[in-house]
Amino acid sequence: MKSIPVRHIAQTHQDLSDLGRFSIRALSTVLKGQDLVHDLHRHNFYFVLAIQEGQGIHEIDFVKYDVQASTVFILRPGQVHHLRLAANCTGFLLEFDNLFYRAHSPATEQQWKRATSQNFQQIKEASFKKLISYLSNCHDEYASKEDGYMQAIQANMELFMIECSRQNPFSTKVAAGVSTYTQERYEELMRLLEMNITQIKSVSEYAKLTNLSVYQLNAITKASVGKTTADLINEQIILEAKRFLLATSNQIKDVAWHLGYEDPSYFIRFFKNHTGFSPDAFRKQMQ
Repeated sequence: MKSIPVRHIAQTHQDLSDLGRFSIRALSTVLKGQDLVHDLHRHNFYFVLAIQEGQGIHEIDFVKYDVQASTVFILRPGQVHHLRLAANCTGFLLEFDNLFYRAHSPATEQQWKRATSQNFQQIKEASFKKLISYLSNCHDEYASKEDGYMQAIQANMELFMIECSRQNPFSTKVAAGVSTYTQERYEELMRLLEMNITQIKSVSEYAKLTNLSVYQLNAITKASVGKTTADLINEQIILEAKRFLLATSNQIKDVAWHLGYEDPSYFIRFFKNHTGFSPDAFRKQMQ
């Protein structure tokens, strides 16, 4: 069974410290005057793209976004994306691992979680200038590597994430008016689904992982997005299926096995019930 192509933080442009792996590059250095095309793949790290000027297309988990000035894209580990950038794009590309993500201070933990829960943001010009200044500081520190540079990068990244979370304090997918507690528990569930969906598909198991009752967990998901926990589980299964159908040439039975289904016919029925297409028909239509 083939896996979705996974990219790692390149050894040639990443630093490893007790704060984790981190890299930052100016887009002008990445592009070198050439258009960039990255076919569908996934990362095992966080990927941040801040576009100061330029155009392109960025498709993340099969949602297509226009690349344009004053936009920020944040991918979480495991998400798949397809990226096209014009040669004239300016801005920064950042990569960091889970250790770096978790190394920030507890005071800004929720801002980091909130900012990284959103794949795309169109930022107001004044706020984007702040974001670029923080990333410029990170880039300068990364280039100079003076004493304490990783701590300085961490401090600027905290400011970057705080500003991102201010632009949209709650995910656009979550209903307005929900409490901070409900928002945080919903985001916790979504992270658990992303990490565990191939092994765990039971509402009761996710309730245990969140230390909630099934009733409490369903109340949180209904208040947040108007869906049950079972609905969200099914959506995550379909998303992971689509990732493998489009990013690999695996046979349907192998995709079913990856998702934890021993009976491929059951998986085919499940997929068709939720998408209107058989897995094979979906793959052919999208390709």
